[in-house]
Amino acid sequence: MSAVKYRFADVDGFKVFYREAGSSDAPKLLLLHGFPSAGHMFRDLIPPLADKFHIVAPDLPGFGQSDMPARGKFTYTFDNIAGVIDRFTEVIGFDRFAIYVFDYGAPTGFRIAVRHPERITAIISQNGNAYEQGLSDGWNPIRTYWQDPSPKNREALRAFLSPEATRWQYTHGVADADAVSADGQNLDNFYLARPGADEVQLDLFGDYKSNVALYPSFQQYFRTHRPPFLAVWGKNDPFFLPPGAQAFKHDIPDAEVHFLDTGHFALETHAGEIAERIRDFLGRNTRA
Repeated sequence: MSAVKYRFADVDGFKVFYREAGSSDAPKLLLLHGFPSAGHMFRDLIPPLADKFHIVAPDLPGFGQSDMPARGKFTYTFDNIAGVIDRFTEVIGFDRFAIYVFDYGAPTGFRIAVRHPERITAIISQNGNAYEQGLSDGWNPIRTYWQDPSPKNREALRAFLSPEATRWQYTHGVADADAVSADGQNLDNFYLARPGADEVQLDLFGDYKSNVALYPSFQQYFRTHRPPFLAVWGKNDPFFLPPGAQAFKHDIPDAEVHFLDTGHFALETHAGEIAERIRDFLGRNTRA
């Protein structure tokens, strides 16, 4: 089993923290986390894959141990986050790679794929959405903010940043909440409690509408390039619904779609099964 290394990359002055495992000669796999987490969410996925793949899991800008510049120095949009991670892949020598996208990692990774389709060997989406039918009514308070970005509507979104909300995201739809470790969610809450982190996250809630606006572009990329595609989806996710997973097959008919009896953070309960599916899928489909 390959040891996990913990490193920082200087991305044109922006410090990006990342986890790395596996041989540099192995097929490359980029893991992109979501809200409100960081690369630590992959702690149970990396070890069973590291013997076959060169894995890198960065913390997105403003998350985890990567830099979180003041909002006056860095504008927190998904375009800017994707720009940093795109450049990060170049800095660390990831020229061709598969991507695993979850939640916020999806609009980040899909932007990179649209910009550089020749670099993407395969895509694994774990509750990483690209279709409006995948968005649940749980997005309604955020949609309200998109339509009217008033201080009142922004303030209403702070409920999503509470420790109770984080716990709920981890346990909703899980058969046995006691099977979900508190470690990951407690670390997420620590990062959310940092000075200024709340405003960063509220900015990103507002900018998420830019991702929905890009769904047609993402879908055009899927239709045009037909990357090998695996969706492994927690079917009880309160934010990203199963129709969002099924929709990938509209544009990539050969996409493989599997549903797991769990919630949003599927790796907390099904990391072993997801790892097995990835090993099989990439073993059959990764493009040289």
